[in-house]
Amino acid sequence: MSYRPERLAEAIKKEVSDLLFHEMKDPRIGFVTITAVEVAPDLRTAKIYASVYGSPEEQRAAIEALQKARGFIRGELGRRIRLRYTPEITFKFDPSIARGARVMELLEEIKGRGDRVEE
Repeated sequence: MSYRPERLAEAIKKEVSDLLFHEMKDPRIGFVTITAVEVAPDLRTAKIYASVYGSPEEQRAAIEALQKARGFIRGELGRRIRLRYTPEITFKFDPSIARGARVMELLEEIKGRGDRVEE
């Protein structure tokens, strides 16, 4: 069993996060976090999961901007990671951070209700 797809996924995650933070100038890409990367066993394709903080319109715009920047991002990955073939990349929306924030809000709301009941 090879661990190469997992190692490549972590390298892609690190490099794409760095690219988004330092290189990308598109204002539609606001608060984007790369949450996971899945690389196919043949290392030819990679799905990059991104979580976007903001309204649904901002989330949609950020994912569209990432999709349009695929060529640039793939080219930079090819320069930064030495591979025979740079994987084709696609971006997928990951709602996990927004879901986690909502759970935290609900827990705080429940905690607030508990304090009022005790008084």
